[in-house]
Amino acid sequence: MSTLVNAEELTAKVKEMYRQVAEKPEAGFHFELGRPLAVRLGYDVDVLDRIPAGAVESFAGVGFFFDLARLSEGGTVVDLGSGSGMDAFYAASLVGSTGRVVGVDFTVEQLDKARRLAADAGVDRIEFREGRIESPPIDDGSADCVVSNGVINLSPDKAQVFAAAARLLRPGGRLAVADIVTERQLTDSIIANADLWASCIGGAAQEDEYVEAIEAAGLRIATVRRNPYEFVSTQARNASGTYGVKSISLLAIKPSH
Repeated sequence: MSTLVNAEELTAKVKEMYRQVAEKPEAGFHFELGRPLAVRLGYDVDVLDRIPAGAVESFAGVGFFFDLARLSEGGTVVDLGSGSGMDAFYAASLVGSTGRVVGVDFTVEQLDKARRLAADAGVDRIEFREGRIESPPIDDGSADCVVSNGVINLSPDKAQVFAAAARLLRPGGRLAVADIVTERQLTDSIIANADLWASCIGGAAQEDEYVEAIEAAGLRIATVRRNPYEFVSTQARNASGTYGVKSISLLAIKPSH
């Protein structure tokens, strides 16, 4: 748990930023949004064509992991930090009519948009719940796969997020995430800056510590790879160069016994 950043200030800034992502995706952000980003990261264009355009336009992920997640017909998926729903809709297309997807987010405007898009598209196997990714309002042992895209770096208590994900998973279940990490330790001044946290920089954990936190939650790392993700703002690019800030996708497995 980081004690350097003010948690209340961080929450307010994150909610405000992602309110704008939901409502004004065409506005300029420090990160890319939308379909061109999704395609470059590796999303299947045929699946994207079947997803509500409103969800795709507000996509702010940092990597692709569905090949790692190996979702199958009838599976149950939880998306931590589901935003406007693109990954939830993508997952729903993979688990089919007998599957189920639950998205969790704490930004009301994102939830409202995702719910509206699901209703308009007639997709009833996706549910969006308001909550924090550190304590998602979902039954333990109910998920075949937990996914998250570019969100865990925003949490000041990543260990709690991974512990929650492990609880949600059934034995043999999978955690598939894309996130921002660093190769070198960030300075205290960066970590204490809520603006840089909200910009997906200040909260980035060192990669080895990130992996250790997942393993400490009782999950086994199976795959880690770097993503073709590029930062947009000068500030973010500078941090990337100085501290090795980068995007990774990883797969972790919950032991079956």
